Amino acid sequence: MSPLVPARPHTDVTWLDLDETQVAVLRHDAVSVTDLPTLFDAGFRALGALIASGAVTPTGPAVAIYHGDPSQVFDIEIGFPIARPLADPLSTPAGDITGSVVTAGPAAAFSHLGPYDTLATAWEKLMTAVHTAGVPLRAGGLVEVYVTEPTPDVDPATMRTDVIALTDRVAVS
Repeated sequence: MSPLVPARPHTDVTWLDLDETQVAVLRHDAVSVTDLPTLFDAGFRALGALIASGAVTPTGPAVAIYHGDPSQVFDIEIGFPIARPLADPLSTPAGDITGSVVTAGPAAAFSHLGPYDTLATAWEKLMTAVHTAGVPLRAGGLVEVYVTEPTPDVDPATMRTDVIALTDRVAVS
């Protein structure tokens, strides 16, 4: 099995088998891409407050789990991986933080180096490989892992974001 975030970037589309990852998330239903900046800002502000208070302890970098087609109306979970499932929802001004999971199983991954506004090229490369291989997606099928935290001192051109497609099987070469 492979971790959600390997030490080295996936410089080409990589087929792997992921371990299950528990996640503390703020979920939003029926959103569009234009909603994302506001949702991410509010979500990470709320999660940051919970982390600062000790109510949530992340075990890795921030993630977004997309349910549905991001070019249409979709659901999204914004959060952080955690060691154990949340026992109860945690109330925040942005909404309840609940437990979720990136399910174990086959996946395809690719690492994007650059600013968030160029992530579409990474998704295009990943999804072309998945479709070419004829491998269907699983539920909760698209995940972004924000490996590099976007702080003011980080050059956006060097930021790493891993894009992951959860599939129903590993492609056969």
